[in-house]
Amino acid sequence: MATVKFVLYKSNKRKDGSYPVCLRVTKKGKLKYIDLNLSAFDGQWNEETCRFKNDKRVNPNYELYNGLLSHYEDRKNTILRKFLEERVDWTLNQFESEFLGMSRQGKVYDYFMRQVENLKATKHIGNAKVYERTLRMLAKYDPKIKERVFSELDIKYINRFNLEMEKDGCCGNTRKYYLKTLRAVMNRAIKEHEASSRTYPFGKNGFEIGCLEEETEKRYLQPKDLELLKNSPQTNFILERARMLFLFSYYCYGMSFVDMAKLTTENIVVSEGIEHIIYKREKTKNVKNMKPLIIPVTPALKDILEWFKQNTSLVGNYLLPIITKDYDGEQLYDHIRTRYQRLNNNLKKLGKILGVEKNLTTYVSRHTMAMTLQGNDVSRETISAVLGHRDIKTTMTYLDSLSQNVLDRVAMLL
Repeated sequence: MATVKFVLYKSNKRKDGSYPVCLRVTKKGKLKYIDLNLSAFDGQWNEETCRFKNDKRVNPNYELYNGLLSHYEDRKNTILRKFLEERVDWTLNQFESEFLGMSRQGKVYDYFMRQVENLKATKHIGNAKVYERTLRMLAKYDPKIKERVFSELDIKYINRFNLEMEKDGCCGNTRKYYLKTLRAVMNRAIKEHEASSRTYPFGKNGFEIGCLEEETEKRYLQPKDLELLKNSPQTNFILERARMLFLFSYYCYGMSFVDMAKLTTENIVVSEGIEHIIYKREKTKNVKNMKPLIIPVTPALKDILEWFKQNTSLVGNYLLPIITKDYDGEQLYDHIRTRYQRLNNNLKKLGKILGVEKNLTTYVSRHTMAMTLQGNDVSRETISAVLGHRDIKTTMTYLDSLSQNVLDRVAMLL
């Protein structure tokens, strides 16, 4: 029978009178002490709980040290469970090797950075940037994040993190964005045995991220403003190009900017004499069984594509004048983001010139398309399909409440 516990190793008194805190492993009458790089004086250690005494007068850092010991206990239990599952009659040296080999694991910052590196290596640059932004936000409010282990990110820590963001003026949806990313990282860490589920701060009886969600203003154009935009060619080339890109997105079922940027001539497929744009969304292209979107090249779309051919310099076989340099990876991502910001700035100027009430952005084209279809009694399931959503709940964030006329017609069917 083996026993593994935390002890104050009193056979090795240090010059300052403290003793090292060790993990004592006993099996078949043999002993091994594993130094944990912690120390305590007699009055700071509780022999019964095998932890530092919960008294700040005796030890101001007892919470931090006990958090580390809890992390080490998780590690110890993981190793013992692994040996049991694999039916290993382990030795003391095997246990020590496993325990010390895992010492590089469990640190939040290091794990985050490994995920960022992996995402960049597999060209998931957007997700890598989201992880980086979340880590920066954690570091903003927690100067010790580089030393934190996952067991320290308990429900109290998450509550404090949320409160600090709220005090800093972050709205509910912004806090939800960061906490969802943190939750995803923690879920992966648990799956990869880098963290324990024992102190998991989310899930049942944990922090409820969904409660942070706020109703956002539906950003779509009224029909009169949409018609004004369609029928107001600009003499200023930059603004006209912005108008054309907005309309291209609108006619392509509200195609996102990053998807527009990456369209090439290979995305145009002719079948039985009819042209279609066929593509997979960057956001969901790696999702299992996700089908490509198929968009008919209508006369309006054909006119826009022809305008781009005649009036802009297209690079390579790209359909649109968005990507202008031969970049790849993170450089390409940053290039597209820069072009995206520039287009939205130009759309804002265009909107002011036309007197459009809404602040024009590429995202407004997507919302406007969805609301235009709903206004023409297209089912929400169909709208969800053309938007490329996996879940109709996502589609509902785009759509306004049903008009009273629609509800009145429904009542007549009863």
